[in-house]
Amino acid sequence: MKPARRSPTPIRALFFDVDGVLTDGRLFIDDRGREMKVFDTKDGHGIKMAIAAGLTVVWISGRESLATSRRARDLGVEHCHQRIADKEKLYRQLCRRWSLDPSETAAIGDDEPDVPLLEAAGFSACPADAAPPARAAAKVVLEHPGGRGAVREFVETVLARNQRRT
Repeated sequence: MKPARRSPTPIRALFFDVDGVLTDGRLFIDDRGREMKVFDTKDGHGIKMAIAAGLTVVWISGRESLATSRRARDLGVEHCHQRIADKEKLYRQLCRRWSLDPSETAAIGDDEPDVPLLEAAGFSACPADAAPPARAAAKVVLEHPGGRGAVREFVETVLARNQRRT
């Protein structure tokens, strides 16, 4: 008789890097210093799907941007943290505050500053165009690039994973 296969722990919280994940990583800055970013509407719907499914959604960015704040607010993301040098430290603080085990979390990032977060989360992914350190740290390399469907793919992967548990 085969031992029963253990179902993965359901994911309760998603942690997102912003630049290079929710965007393609490019920054548009005009001659007055105003910044513009491009966010994919399909990725935005993925964020709404995660929130509707009862998942806690957290954005963590090393930069500060009004465009990021506005997009988070438009999508209903209540936890948008910017100018965060140590993403893993904030991640662990939030896990403690919300009584989350790392196995109940998933993270997506695209570059070297995201590696500790990717390694700490129970499930992790990176966009197809992620830098080599993020690709090595993530459990899954997604098919879509950052800012062009990676977020939607990540959310759908997590929702499917959670559904398989039931």
